[in-house]
Amino acid sequence: MTAIADEPRLEYAAAIPEAEFNKVSKENFISSTSLQAYMSPTLIDTGKERVLADTGLGFGGLMQSLKQANVSPESIDVVAISHMHPDHIGGLIKDGKPNFPNAKYVAGAVEYNFWQKLGEGNLVSDMVAKQVTPLAEKMTFIDDGNSIASGITAMASFGHSPGHFCLHLESNGEQLVLTADLANHYIWSFARPDWHFKFDADAEKAVTSRRKILGMLAADKTPMIGYHMPFPGIGYVEERGNGFRFVPASYQLAKH
Repeated sequence: MTAIADEPRLEYAAAIPEAEFNKVSKENFISSTSLQAYMSPTLIDTGKERVLADTGLGFGGLMQSLKQANVSPESIDVVAISHMHPDHIGGLIKDGKPNFPNAKYVAGAVEYNFWQKLGEGNLVSDMVAKQVTPLAEKMTFIDDGNSIASGITAMASFGHSPGHFCLHLESNGEQLVLTADLANHYIWSFARPDWHFKFDADAEKAVTSRRKILGMLAADKTPMIGYHMPFPGIGYVEERGNGFRFVPASYQLAKH
């Protein structure tokens, strides 16, 4: 799923001089005046359960992708929500009915409690009331380090939202981290992790989480999938200067 946006500096680096933003963009061969944003819910098959991480905006792209992968919504065992911004919870319910009727749901306790207490009149809290609260009885609310499913653990990365989680996956000695919205752009958020992103609830906490987890991924050479990275969203993190670089994992579609 993709979306187009103009004037990206106002979202990714509003406090940064335009000349500096243009320089970083030009050095990385991307436009400084337009943006194509990606949204990538991730399906995980643990061998015991099918776990869906986040659900998109609810415009049908996720359901179409599941159909193309020959995965029925009824076969999803667990839906894990990294945080409760609209582009992550929009696909939970349609026309008052759960899109994944047989699933259990997992979300952060800090995240849900914040939006619940905020009440009506806020775009996100209103969306939470519509898309999440009706499922609360089937939802397990977790904290940092809690298990989501077999081999999947919640990793606190607060800042982008009050209770934002990454998902740490481990299987047969191999690891992968779903970074959700820890870093929202494959160039700007990595090259300049201290730049404040418009939609970070607490910009300084977001910077701290970004530097901590990107630094860990770089040091351990652990692969990641970023929710807003260019499709298919999987890659590695490399330290570069005072920041980082997202290195897409090469892939091929040909069968041998």
